[in-house]
Amino acid sequence: MKEYVFTSESVTEGHPDKVADRISDAILDAYLQEDRKNNRKYKEFSRVAVETIVFTGGCLLVGQITSKSFVNIPLVVRNTIKDIGYDITWGYDPDYIAVITSIDPQSPDISIGVENPKEIRDKEDISDDTRFGAGDQGMMFGFACNETKELMPAPILLAHRLAYRLSQVRKQKILDYLGPDGKTQVSIYYQDNKPTFLTDIVLSSQHKDGIPYKVLVDDIISVVIEPVLDEFIQENQLNKNFFDKDKTRIHINPTGRFVIGGPRADSGLTGRKVIVDTYGGYAHGGGSFSGKDPTKVDRSGAYMARYIAKNIVKSNLAKKVEVQLAYVIGEENPVSIYINTFNTSTLEESKIVQAIKELCDLTPGGIIKNFDLFNVEYTPLSAYGHFGRKDLNLNWEKIDLSEKLKDFFSIKNSV
Repeated sequence: MKEYVFTSESVTEGHPDKVADRISDAILDAYLQEDRKNNRKYKEFSRVAVETIVFTGGCLLVGQITSKSFVNIPLVVRNTIKDIGYDITWGYDPDYIAVITSIDPQSPDISIGVENPKEIRDKEDISDDTRFGAGDQGMMFGFACNETKELMPAPILLAHRLAYRLSQVRKQKILDYLGPDGKTQVSIYYQDNKPTFLTDIVLSSQHKDGIPYKVLVDDIISVVIEPVLDEFIQENQLNKNFFDKDKTRIHINPTGRFVIGGPRADSGLTGRKVIVDTYGGYAHGGGSFSGKDPTKVDRSGAYMARYIAKNIVKSNLAKKVEVQLAYVIGEENPVSIYINTFNTSTLEESKIVQAIKELCDLTPGGIIKNFDLFNVEYTPLSAYGHFGRKDLNLNWEKIDLSEKLKDFFSIKNSV
């Protein structure tokens, strides 16, 4: 019998790194919104790659933007910080911080490969508005497993649920003394690759000064942890002993105090929580997502890899699967597709790869069209994960490919 403990973490939108991610995505959304408002064609949409650094008293934005639109970037930054919940009370006042920008246009050496992919570059007619070359080289990973209803690993999904609930009780003023910064971590014991017992929960939340520690602990357990666990266990049909009040170790604000938080306590940087954004330690690799428009395969390729993985599991081809896609700058088609089913499939992985090649358009333009990526609002994705989100309607989480895969392999039963 195989036994192990796997741990994943999540953070709230007020964590410094997530503040940076949210600002980068809010700027991207502002540009795409202007593009949509002006009915621009695909190749006229803004090219955005913005990195954000937040720190005590300030915010620095660097990167590249090529756009026909105007966006008041400092205003977007300040409004985003306000929406998260920061103000003078929490030591990061959006009305008074310095906002510094150093942003250039996208390099023409990159844009020529994006606008005119190698496959059509030498042809007379290169006017196809929906064909894009990859904006960079790189590999992207996708993952899915049958541990949860969302076909996500249980540790990261539960960590996200706890972090999201922590944020909601703050925003709804159920616990009005909580601050925006927070973190969660869960450790789950597995038997024969099945989540069996929750060994540890770690939850840290910023709070106002003067709150008794016991009050904080009791409130967090009753208002955040227990409701989330009740729903999670029932929803995923886990055994009733998955959580045991007497045996599961619960660590709340382990230092005993968390008054100073957010960018005042730690600097934050876009893209530093990519493991939190994806699968909590499974299938790690590839670039970060926030602040990047969908022509960047770091983002669009990772969404396609998740879509493929989820549909493979949904179609019962495997119980657990990792998908890797790899691209070359300026070219449309991936140079490689790798699939690992961890010995949970009766099919040869090479045959699944062949099915994916036949059933999916893996070009950047095809992915953008299939998932309608120029019409996605990216800011909500900047915290609580890009995958397995039951609160958002995400096209890369759809399971329409599963029926095609079942037909391809003549499989009748689904998960």
